[in-house]
Amino acid sequence: MIRPDKLKVALLGLLLIIVIGATGYHWIEGWEAGEAVYATIVTLSTVGYGDFYPQTATGRFFTIILIIFGVGTMFYTVVLMAETAVETRLRALTGRKKLEKMISKMKDHYIICGCGRIGHLICQELKADKTDFVVIENNQEVIQEIEEEGFIYCRGDAKQDKTLINAGIRRAKGIVCVLPTDAENLYIILTAKELNHDIFILSRSEEEESEHRLLRAGADRVMSPYTLGGTRMAMAILRPAMLDFIEITTRRQSLELRMEEVPVCDGSSVIGKSLEESEIRLRYGLIIVAVKKDSGKMIFNPLASYVIERGDKLIAMGEDENVK
Repeated sequence: MIRPDKLKVALLGLLLIIVIGATGYHWIEGWEAGEAVYATIVTLSTVGYGDFYPQTATGRFFTIILIIFGVGTMFYTVVLMAETAVETRLRALTGRKKLEKMISKMKDHYIICGCGRIGHLICQELKADKTDFVVIENNQEVIQEIEEEGFIYCRGDAKQDKTLINAGIRRAKGIVCVLPTDAENLYIILTAKELNHDIFILSRSEEEESEHRLLRAGADRVMSPYTLGGTRMAMAILRPAMLDFIEITTRRQSLELRMEEVPVCDGSSVIGKSLEESEIRLRYGLIIVAVKKDSGKMIFNPLASYVIERGDKLIAMGEDENVK
């Protein structure tokens, strides 16, 4: 692998030789700056048109020195540039093949359409949770940032069927639409539902009136970052202690208290038992603050006599290690 600083040194060396050669011809032969640079380049490239050549013995000696030190540097730099271009192209092809192979093996992953500020935050949370996801992005500058973050991505337009298929939408568990406009997100929702009818769709909403359209198009949940942000800021004024509690329990890096959704899977030993009989609080020090049923119904502050069923999602709160 060619290091970038190695190529920089070669280019600087070549530039220095050209400057020395042009300066030497200007003072020794009396040529103008343009003629001196032209003669230097012709000499280094070994083309030798013959329209400019040294007339003095000093000029000829200077040309010999220039050829000895300059021609090798010239060809070394050109070869290094060619190797760098080929290596960059091969690395890009190899990297793309590797990404395609990784995506082809994914199942029950999430697809993030757009990696702006909101999309980037979502990706960071999913990565911290070790949840598989693929980012769809078409902006080269953003893609460079994605590569630095180590996110798996698929380059292309998220509104096109081919791009969504390449991102594995037929095997995906969910898709998150966070493109800048509601129209773009609406188009992705319609396309996603056509390609995978069972996929969970979360969409961003810019305009308040667009929320109902996005839901009718097939989105399972629509969120407005402005509404959420405004509500949270109002809570900081009206109920600061409540906001502190929410932030402590939902912040991933919190070591004090954590709130997490715990699904009850097939074969779980707690199925058919009441919360009291399951001894979740006794064994793990967790408080079950709510239960979400398969139907979507939420049971808040369930009684100790509540019987746990298969498919329930227990909203548990406790210390981070106990939740894990």
